[in-house]
Amino acid sequence: MNLRTSYMGLKLESPIVVSACTLSEEVGNIVQMEDAGAGAVVLFSLFEEQIKKEAAQYETIVRTTSNMFAEASDFFPDLDLYHKGPGQYLETIRKAKERVKIPVIGSLNGITNEGWISYARQMEQAGADGIEINIFFIPGDVHLSTSAVEHRYLNIIDEVKNTVKIPVAVKLNPYFSALGNMAMRMHEYGADALVLFNRFYQPDFDINKLALLHNLQYSESTEIKLPLLWIALLYGRVPVSLAATTGVQSSIEVIKYLLAGADVAMTASALYKQGIGYIKTMNKELDSWMHTREFDSIDSFKGVMSQQHISDPTSYERANYIKILEGQK
Repeated sequence: MNLRTSYMGLKLESPIVVSACTLSEEVGNIVQMEDAGAGAVVLFSLFEEQIKKEAAQYETIVRTTSNMFAEASDFFPDLDLYHKGPGQYLETIRKAKERVKIPVIGSLNGITNEGWISYARQMEQAGADGIEINIFFIPGDVHLSTSAVEHRYLNIIDEVKNTVKIPVAVKLNPYFSALGNMAMRMHEYGADALVLFNRFYQPDFDINKLALLHNLQYSESTEIKLPLLWIALLYGRVPVSLAATTGVQSSIEVIKYLLAGADVAMTASALYKQGIGYIKTMNKELDSWMHTREFDSIDSFKGVMSQQHISDPTSYERANYIKILEGQK
């Protein structure tokens, strides 16, 4: 079967993409991902906070030692060289591009406009095939209006797109009051792809110590329903690539997302649990399912379960909600 697909203009040999995670910190792992059949790899996220922290540490060292002897500052490398965070990140892009043929997509989680612009440009110069901007922003300020929140997203997209020529994907959250309209506006501001959804890591409570818990939990297949719904609603209506990045534990979730209209399905949790080689298993199972259903390519069934293609579009709307409730009687 033909597993090829296109994602924000990039040609992929498989719709299974490795989402941003620490597994991609090692170039050797990226090579394994390609060998296992990954269509592309989204690198681990580069956080602007980490870079700023390292800059502050460097400046502190210079201030506290420069008066010891005149040549003290000469013993310290330039600020750009001292930054292990961005320096190593960019080096990972360069080395990965030397060793693999699949697209390597940078992941950027910035704070300031200057940060988004600067690091996006550096990723492009290092050879990244695309950039995924991860706007991890929780509008906790009760005085912050919805229009201000939306403007923040759109402004970041506009700034990055005016800085780089490579395609840009936006990893967004599901909490906009009018997500469909926001998706269209993101497209109008230049987004080449939308990644549904950003899985915010929310705190838990330790009721004995009265302390916050910050535990990382892998996603589960039961979490696919919300992104599945929105991909099925957006497919064919917003002219951008769609990526699903929640709950992909097996080929079953990959198939469901493709049926809804996704161009690619991104996974990380499954690889932590099963190993990088599990990508090969998912590709084989996808191939087998396509053969059984007599689909000869991804395009031949992509989006057939989206709202605009099913026989009863109201199944995605309020009427179906009422049917579900009535079925519980």
